[in-house]
Amino acid sequence: MADHIIKAAVKEYLDDKNVASDFYDALDDEVAEVLDDAARRAEANDRKTVQPRDL
Repeated sequence: MADHIIKAAVKEYLDDKNVASDFYDALDDEVAEVLDDAARRAEANDRKTVQPRDL
């Protein structure tokens, strides 16, 4: 699995919360899905550039 997130950045953002170790894998999967969806939308619109509107 590719790492799409930076664990330290997530932990820092959630500084007042405990983060379960398996949370990072689940979050990474969600990010990968969002990226895949954005890429498909850009391609469907005949673009190679993924833009904010593809989210």
